[in-house]
Amino acid sequence: MKKPHKHAELIKAWADGAVIEALDCGHWYECVTPDWEGGYKFRIKPEPKPDVVRYTQAFMTSSGTWGEPSQFDNLKLTFDGETGELKSAEVLK
Repeated sequence: MKKPHKHAELIKAWADGAVIEALDCGHWYECVTPDWEGGYKFRIKPEPKPDVVRYTQAFMTSSGTWGEPSQFDNLKLTFDGETGELKSAEVLK
């Protein structure tokens, strides 16, 4: 029996509509028509990690210092799921 192509599973996934990426110079990029015989490493493009949303409270006391947290959140913070960086901050009423 003939040995399957080293990228057989990826080729099948690509034929079924999966997005394939190739590693070149340390970076992954999308391949519209992968060169399966080239010396590239391939993978199925991973699903992006979802954003992370956190709720918290911020307020100042009459003396100008930060108050203690309580059960009343007034801030919605959204962080990028891939980088962990703050994407948005929303004041809740």
